Amino acid sequence: MEKLFEIFRNRAQEEKEKEVATGEVFLVVGLGNPGREYRESRHNVGFMAVDRLAKSFDTTLGRMQSKALIGTTNFAGNRLVLAKPQTYMNLSGQAVGGLLHFYKAPVENLIVLHDDIDLPFGWLRIRPGGGSAGQRGVASIIQQLGTQQFARIRIGIGRPPGQKAAADYVLQDFHDDEQDDLESILKTAGDAIRTFVQEGLTKAMNLYNGDQQKG
Repeated sequence: MEKLFEIFRNRAQEEKEKEVATGEVFLVVGLGNPGREYRESRHNVGFMAVDRLAKSFDTTLGRMQSKALIGTTNFAGNRLVLAKPQTYMNLSGQAVGGLLHFYKAPVENLIVLHDDIDLPFGWLRIRPGGGSAGQRGVASIIQQLGTQQFARIRIGIGRPPGQKAAADYVLQDFHDDEQDDLESILKTAGDAIRTFVQEGLTKAMNLYNGDQQKG
């Protein structure tokens, strides 16, 4: 019975995704690592943001394509392709390059969400391009696409405390006292995506750059 329910749910999702959007294709990519052990880690906040956005559109990322889990939806007359590369962080560019090619989306319609240890927890920084700042998923995308000129939303996770190595810190889960603020931050990242699609990146930068913690 559970398998039958899954089949019907997938068919309903496919029919929903077939709805024709008359505008452009936007590719929204969250970076992270696949696997249960990484699911709640700081390094996976890009995955979390895309999952939160998908939930707000009542869609799921349930199909594998170009080495990524994807789901599609329509918004403001445009088609949104939501994606989580399953290549592990360091090879994220393989999935992004394949999806851009398949959907014939221009690179200016790509936006990447990822963690940033150089930003305090709760901060968003939206940028039209630039280097990777040591984020290996972004570095992989730059290498694959041959350009730094794609939008990204950097989600602050804070610096590691004391002498803790950054590589260990990013693989730790968020603390319990961060969870309420995290939900608000992920929602705001989704609002920034909507603004990017409807009104452009400059508007999104003006509205959402800065501290997004409640209160």
